[in-house]
Amino acid sequence: MSLSDPATVLSIAIGLVFTAITGFAVYTAFGPPSTQLDDPYEDHED
Repeated sequence: MSLSDPATVLSIAIGLVFTAITGFAVYTAFGPPSTQLDDPYEDHED
């Protein structure tokens, strides 16, 4: 397995993109931006 193999480069790129998207989602859900999120179920409780 060498780094010049296209399959290796593609798999590393897909893994990095997946990791970046997952990290951004966790940051948005639980980090400082989460204070701006709104819970629609709390807004319509009777």
